[in-house]
Amino acid sequence: MIYRNLAYLVMLMAMFVSTSAMAASKEQIDTDVKAAIAEFYEKSQAGKALAEKASGMLVFPKVIKAGIGIGGEYGEGALLVEGKTVEYYSTAAASVGFQLGAQQKSQIILFMNDEVLQKFRDSDGWEAGVDGSVAVATVGAGGELSSNTAQQPIIGFIFSNKGLMYNLTLEGSKMTKLVR
Repeated sequence: MIYRNLAYLVMLMAMFVSTSAMAASKEQIDTDVKAAIAEFYEKSQAGKALAEKASGMLVFPKVIKAGIGIGGEYGEGALLVEGKTVEYYSTAAASVGFQLGAQQKSQIILFMNDEVLQKFRDSDGWEAGVDGSVAVATVGAGGELSSNTAQQPIIGFIFSNKGLMYNLTLEGSKMTKLVR
């Protein structure tokens, strides 16, 4: 049992090493970010309205999550301020527990005021739930966000090609500035 878990851990680490070795270029990240934003706006008018009010928008268009007992996720994206890319970031998280399989998702984090945006930008590796609490948005049947979520300083959206995803968390995800 210990050897099997160790083998899984080695495979997972190899996945992260190969992912960072094949890191996306700025141009590829920018293209993927634009596509993710367009998809997000199409799926959530309420999210679009909030994004237009936000001080900054952190977009991870492709976050890959995989696990067999021990899991992890990784993605690269960009921070946009006033619609323009200002910095590139990676997100990574690890987990232990009952899990099997893989998925791809997109994440958008809205910083609703200058203070929380600046705190994020000044950090040396920002961890959701530790350095800032992220309210993960749930969209009601009419496409509206709960009024409580819409009032939070940091709001996260998680979606895939199948639509907005529910009961997911960003807690424990660490965002780190990339040099591109």
